[in-house]
Amino acid sequence: MIDKFVPDIYAQSIHRINYENLIKKGIKCIIFDLDNTIAPVDIKEPDEEAKNLMFKLKEMGIKPILMSNSEKKRVEPFRNGLEIDSCADARKPFKKNYKKILSIYKFNPEEIACVGDQLLTDVVGANKMGMTSILINPISKKDRIITKPNRILENIIMKILGAKEVFKKGKYYE
Repeated sequence: MIDKFVPDIYAQSIHRINYENLIKKGIKCIIFDLDNTIAPVDIKEPDEEAKNLMFKLKEMGIKPILMSNSEKKRVEPFRNGLEIDSCADARKPFKKNYKKILSIYKFNPEEIACVGDQLLTDVVGANKMGMTSILINPISKKDRIITKPNRILENIIMKILGAKEVFKKGKYYE
């Protein structure tokens, strides 16, 4: 049961992920969370570093997709600025919109990696689907109001995972 909270990969940020290794593992698509993964919650559009990363991933043959629990008006400027497809109001960790992505893009779950800053939404959602889960540190300490209760529960879960020696915050791995 606790395994669903353990990320397959733990990296400091989206810019510290070894994308070449993901390709070697057969990853063809990467689903990125938005808030505190690509940008802080109070930033309205992507920065040049995020744009460059998405461009690089596309050049490498990876399909990046933005999947956020945030509303469409929050997600659209990032979708447009990053020039990638998106899914707003995703309701992660529920399976519905992951299944929709599988259906639309014709990927198998093992060909998709999901990157995000939250255990309860991003990691659990990816793990439930059999996708590669990648946890990163939140970009900012500021969260959306709806995220704050998740962070409290997440900290409790991280302590349990640390005590079982299956995950330790700050100890990165691929």
